[in-house]
Amino acid sequence: MVRRALLVLALLCVSASADGQTGNSFSAYLEALWPEAAKEGISRTTFDAAFAGLTLDPGVIAATRRAPEYGKPFGAYVASLASPSRISVGLRKSAQWAATLRAVEEKFGVDRYILVSIWGVESSFGDGEERWDVFRSIATLAQAGFQHPLFHDELLAALKILQNDRIPRREFVGSWAGAMGQAQFLPSSYLKYAVDFNGDGKVDIWRSVPDVLASIANYLRKSGWQPRRPWGFEVAVPQGFDHRQSRGTFAEWSLRGISRADGAALPETGNAILFFPSGAGGPAFLVTDNFVVLKRFNNSDAYALAVAELADRLRGDPPFRGTWPVDDFQPSREQRIALQRKLAALGYKIQDFDGHFDFDLRDAVRDLQGQFGMVPDGHPGRAFLGRVGAAAR
Repeated sequence: MVRRALLVLALLCVSASADGQTGNSFSAYLEALWPEAAKEGISRTTFDAAFAGLTLDPGVIAATRRAPEYGKPFGAYVASLASPSRISVGLRKSAQWAATLRAVEEKFGVDRYILVSIWGVESSFGDGEERWDVFRSIATLAQAGFQHPLFHDELLAALKILQNDRIPRREFVGSWAGAMGQAQFLPSSYLKYAVDFNGDGKVDIWRSVPDVLASIANYLRKSGWQPRRPWGFEVAVPQGFDHRQSRGTFAEWSLRGISRADGAALPETGNAILFFPSGAGGPAFLVTDNFVVLKRFNNSDAYALAVAELADRLRGDPPFRGTWPVDDFQPSREQRIALQRKLAALGYKIQDFDGHFDFDLRDAVRDLQGQFGMVPDGHPGRAFLGRVGAAAR
């Protein structure tokens, strides 16, 4: 799925023309949608029930203009999600739902603490759910041409859910971007990954905690989660380390002098990527493919690391030991996109131009940092952005 926070992080500002959309044009959009919905097997009764009395929602348009979380200091972001209060509630929830978590972990092979962590981050364990009308929100975004065809397709997916009587119309509530329930699934993700784990014949990610936890687990497993593999570890980097090295097996990392920050041994098997979220002067991590899977749930390094940190704390592990830089610079979304375009122009392979960084992009940054005589840590700091022509603002 394209997850809630992927939406929040990837959404572009609505064009000025969206401000002038009238009720007539909104109605015209819905009527133009009807033939396509009919081809997808949606009845006119379902279609009319979904949109009866709906108008364009200016609150959704306003929400898209809110500054995204790009540029926030990495350490502060992680601390805000893996907060003491969320840890405390998460420990209680882990105990309360221990039997369910064991059963979900056994069926899907996903670490129970990762599941509780995502549940807590996405909806504060069900206490932080929003109450926007999902059909109105998604139709507003689709009619505005937002991330086309993403919301257009999500609208059709929502109609399929309603058509199949899976969710009553009055219960279609979620975030302003249409993410639903305690798992914050978009409609297409609900259709693909939501499961009835408590066996009551309903797939209820709004009220059924077993369904919520199992649906998150099903999403992660189908996205490539490997059972019994950690997300990664905070590590200590030795003096004189060659920062050009970014990938290797755990055995190779040990030979290079990398060790776990907590003093425990690295795994004997498996691969990992060396990740400096705030540059070589901040905490360092070896992350596995399961960290990348967390980014498929929400395409953000900061989100994935916060979920990992919260999961570790729920497991009883201590907090990260490294000190985040006082000047913890993180590029804005505008700067990220500018960097992606610069790297593409220089011949590096870039997967998208929406501001999301993958580890291939960070390797490209390492390559250029080496050419510029900078520490090749893969983190695009102010000096690097200025040198490459994506100047910080």
